[in-house]
Amino acid sequence: MINVLYVEDEESLAMIVTDSLEAHGFMVRHVLNGQQALVFHQKYKPDIIILDVMMPLMDGFTVAKEIRKTDLHTPIIFLTAMTQTDDVVKGFKLGANDYIRKPFKIEELIVRIEAALKKNGQGMSNNKFVIGNYTLDTLKNTLSIGDETEKLSYREAELLKRLIESKDKVLPRDEIIRTYWTNDTYFTGRSLDVFISRIRKYLSGDERIKITNIRGVGYMLSLD
Repeated sequence: MINVLYVEDEESLAMIVTDSLEAHGFMVRHVLNGQQALVFHQKYKPDIIILDVMMPLMDGFTVAKEIRKTDLHTPIIFLTAMTQTDDVVKGFKLGANDYIRKPFKIEELIVRIEAALKKNGQGMSNNKFVIGNYTLDTLKNTLSIGDETEKLSYREAELLKRLIESKDKVLPRDEIIRTYWTNDTYFTGRSLDVFISRIRKYLSGDERIKITNIRGVGYMLSLD
């Protein structure tokens, strides 16, 4: 499930957009102002940020500037009623990935979200997830690149999905073991290492994809 941080001070609009996104399978955390947005960004590490520009306490441009000081990867889509070209340019210079003018249709927002995620190396289409040149199908437990398809075990497919969902973030080793193994023992830890090695081999057709072992902490999947 794609985690969305949605920052909007118009509560009636926010309720409609949140309900619509959740109905399409997104997990949405809505906050009302820029200060809350910075707190929630640090706490929840969203997959994408939908950011209103005109807000109390801290405007969207300032929020984006602060986020980009520590996070260069999470896609940001600005929502605004402003129409001046200078405002659009300013948004992109601050690190925005896209810009949608109000009023907008929810279908347009969803298309823009999926496009931003795909460009960032992460895609969502029901049971399909994209990383680099690969497509993971968690319904069929297959990993495809070009005309080649590899059959994965259920645990391999679920572990790879979790790594893709946590792209550019460390996925803690103990969290993986709790989720996919029954207990934290030496043998389950060794088993996890074997699974990670297999997944690295499966992804070796795209040299941009890396799974880094953060010693004593966990693993991080990234796309150069």
